Amino acid sequence: VQLQASGGGLVQVGDSLRLLCTASGLTFSRYGMAWFRQAPGKEREFVSRISRSGSVTKYAESVKGRFTISRDNAKNMMYLQMNTLKPEDTAVYYCAASFSNWPGMTSDDYHYWGQGTLVTVSS
Repeated sequence: VQLQASGGGLVQVGDSLRLLCTASGLTFSRYGMAWFRQAPGKEREFVSRISRSGSVTKYAESVKGRFTISRDNAKNMMYLQMNTLKPEDTAVYYCAASFSNWPGMTSDDYHYWGQGTLVTVSS
């Protein structure tokens, strides 16, 4: 199983970025998926999750209304559209997969992790 996160970069406050998570070695549609992030010196935190079909989503309060999670099961891919980026969004972003259709919001709920992609929001 491999999860590959990509799309990070250096942007300015208010800009947008789209992160991608490419999955291989698993039946993607059978996994609940999520994005987490870890800022320098801080613990990893939940960002957003999506059910197997993509019909149900949830967001951390800090990103609600600015970020949109989605997935394309035919392409084995998950996305995170990030708009109106703020300096506090600076972090390494990780995609994660869970055997559960609707996994929780802690790292322990996920069974596979990508390597992370760095997002830096400059003011």
